[in-house]
Amino acid sequence: MDFPFDWDTFKPWLIGLWAVYVPVLAGWIVMQKREPIATLSWVLSLAALPWIGLLVYHFLGPQRIVRQRRRRSLSRRTLEPGLPSDLVTNEDCATVSHLAQTITQFAPSSAVDVKLLVGGKATYAALHEAIASAKHHLHLEYYIFEPDQTGTPLRDALVAKAREGVRVRLLLDALGSARLGRAFLAPLRDAGVEISWFHPVRLRFIWRPRINLRNHRKIVIVDGCVAFTGGINITDDENEAVNPKAFHDLHLRLEGSIVRWLQLAFLEDWHYATGVALRDENLWPEARKGTMLAHALPSGPDSVWESIHRVKVEAIHQADRRVWLVTPYFVPGEAARMALTSAAMRGLDVRVVVPARSDSTLVSAASRSYYDELLAAGIGVFEYQPRMLHSKALLVDDETCVLGSANFDSRSFRLNFELSILLHDRDLAGELEREMTSTLAQCREVKADDPPPPFLRRLADNATRLLSPVL
Repeated sequence: MDFPFDWDTFKPWLIGLWAVYVPVLAGWIVMQKREPIATLSWVLSLAALPWIGLLVYHFLGPQRIVRQRRRRSLSRRTLEPGLPSDLVTNEDCATVSHLAQTITQFAPSSAVDVKLLVGGKATYAALHEAIASAKHHLHLEYYIFEPDQTGTPLRDALVAKAREGVRVRLLLDALGSARLGRAFLAPLRDAGVEISWFHPVRLRFIWRPRINLRNHRKIVIVDGCVAFTGGINITDDENEAVNPKAFHDLHLRLEGSIVRWLQLAFLEDWHYATGVALRDENLWPEARKGTMLAHALPSGPDSVWESIHRVKVEAIHQADRRVWLVTPYFVPGEAARMALTSAAMRGLDVRVVVPARSDSTLVSAASRSYYDELLAAGIGVFEYQPRMLHSKALLVDDETCVLGSANFDSRSFRLNFELSILLHDRDLAGELEREMTSTLAQCREVKADDPPPPFLRRLADNATRLLSPVL
């Protein structure tokens, strides 16, 4: 039997529904107080594509971030141990450090020993050595943990320590570490290791999606005395010992009072993911105070202030001689671009190092769209040739460094949960300078007079730039 569709009958109803739908959704989005261009983009998308646009907004839009802030704030209030500041001051870094404290509520601290670990091979060796020395507890937090030749030995080391009576807690991002199956995790659970997942992807969260808010942090705490953080995950993709094409990356091993603040960052994440507040006094051993300023910078959608973004921009503004930036993903917002170009126009030595071949085609395309502006301002642009560059470091003048998990893009600055460390020390900065110089020696410098890419590639790069807020 045929059921003829009378468009003229339904047309007034559809127009009426659309006329109600658009102002209601527009009002909802306007009340989010996002950037004008982002707000306008969402309103136009939802108006033009009511069903598709609504689904995209539901899963990727900003409205969920408000709920995450409330839950994260509860975690902090529950766990705040009242850690004192070491009162480490330095006039050259005072403004940046004060900004960091105001935004993060993490006080400036100190380090007595910081080792810059270059590459996964060196990082995993140092990590295994520290884990073997653990007596009381091990806290690990990772975005990616793979069941491969790198992840399996680390799992076995954790199992061995748990069987010795060491309390082992492992917090993993549910999306980044999705390949870990029950069989791989079974030895950990059998040994008593506590495992929790950050923002698990489950059907029961369909009406409260969190797929766009990932935990990109890498933290390891050993007995509250030694900490590791930086950009290196647990995967063969970053281990030169088993993969000749492993990503080039940096990590840090730290001792001193700074470890207490990294411990707090882990405990906040653990409480947020599990609802369990850990209050064991052994988590807070007496810390040695040093002279190197070290400031933990947690950042994520639980704060509107974009702490890592602001600290990096302010550090660039405070620069007197040079700004060297190494990042795998370069998709800067207006504030970051203006800081970099203004520094170059003031006559500073400004260099931006990115991979020639990234693991993200979209991000690489968007990055290339900024080259013309950078070159016109006098910024040196360098593409690392040998393999994927995954290092995330900022060197300002001869003493200030920012290293950690955050890329130089909107996703790291606004959507992901990230952790970086602000460090102020001439020796460490000199070590980072030598590492960056070695990296630069393996780069191709992009020149303003290079032959222009084909038109279609330039069109694709510039079109991809429109996706910068979510790349």
